[in-house]
Amino acid sequence: MSDAAVHSTEYRFRIQDSLLGGQMLFVAFGALVLVPLLTGLDPNVALFTAGAGTLIFQGITKRMIPIFLASSFAFIAPIIYGVQNWGIPATMCGLAAAGVVYIALSLLILWRGTDMVLRILPPVVTGPVIMVIGLILAPIAVNMAMGKTGDGSAVLVPEGRALIISMVSLAVTILASLRGRGMLRLIPILCGIAAGYALSLFFGIVDFSPVAEAAWIAVPNFVFPAWSWEAIFFIVPVAIAPAIEHFGDVLAISSITGKNYLDDPGVHRTMMGDGIATSFASFLGGPPNTTYSEVTGAVALTKVFNPAIMTWAALFAIALAFIGKVGSVLQTIPAPVMGGIMLLLFGAIMVVGLNSLVKAGEDLMEPRNLAIVALILVFGIGGMAFSAGKFTLQGIGLAGILGVVLNLVLPYARNE
Repeated sequence: MSDAAVHSTEYRFRIQDSLLGGQMLFVAFGALVLVPLLTGLDPNVALFTAGAGTLIFQGITKRMIPIFLASSFAFIAPIIYGVQNWGIPATMCGLAAAGVVYIALSLLILWRGTDMVLRILPPVVTGPVIMVIGLILAPIAVNMAMGKTGDGSAVLVPEGRALIISMVSLAVTILASLRGRGMLRLIPILCGIAAGYALSLFFGIVDFSPVAEAAWIAVPNFVFPAWSWEAIFFIVPVAIAPAIEHFGDVLAISSITGKNYLDDPGVHRTMMGDGIATSFASFLGGPPNTTYSEVTGAVALTKVFNPAIMTWAALFAIALAFIGKVGSVLQTIPAPVMGGIMLLLFGAIMVVGLNSLVKAGEDLMEPRNLAIVALILVFGIGGMAFSAGKFTLQGIGLAGILGVVLNLVLPYARNE
């Protein structure tokens, strides 16, 4: 084959990879921007940190795994609470510390293997902590679905219209996930947002003035962290749940590609990549990163396992982050649209935690398990708090720390 033919073939493959990369970003887009829109962060920053985080992950894992990293749902509740109580810079400090937890776990795995982590964080701890995350968020979803602000303090859209919009958004999301074919089934959130947004336009409740004022090309609104012990102790325990889920994500992509990524490049590298990507995102004001199951599903559907596709998806995300009007359009999405999606999303988070308990096959009526699960749920959802001066530990953070401590100190039954 001549040099010209070789170059032509390479060029054709690069064009093909870039188009597939754009498709992967499209699959991830709905969930990627949903987290910053719900938490008050800048969606353009989330796009940039998702792209940069994916490139960091690829560098650490030797560019072997076709995985895309983007905004983590597990941190929605602590980000909302943190932004309301300490502001974005302090919240970013807590999120950066969560990334450090991943890094520490990766070093522990390198030293002692995965069994040590699972011994400290078994399903009887991680399951109820994940459930607390979903259940704490439930009132926010209901308020927004009814046309109110997340805390219910103000009405943004009349309740009648809001319920129509939110229920249509919810219904379309469910139908797309159940009955959608091919690529459509991988973007249920995007479908739900599109349907709700179209209905919002019909009712005339979308304000386009921010879009007209926004520049076409603009640097994302990066926010740097400010030190806060309160934010660190509140947010760090939340990292427990997504850290355990990380193993499942790596196993999933391994089974799809037929390669054992737990051994090569090794789960310690994948966890390290996730942790550094999360801390990097937090240093710029973006949400924590996690491996995206939607994109893994798209990889299974397309049967294209080339990690270069994720490189293209990351580059497109970074480029899109500098288009100012993208973030402005996203921020015009009315609260009821987001509320409808959140009703399913936050319920799904709770079910993920419940499912991890069911899969573990533990007897929850056994006194030790009963005490751990019951206290995590009641302390987390009931609003228990411990204070020392200006420092307060409550909610998900308290539930996570309590679960780890109880699992370490409570004795097993004699027959165990």
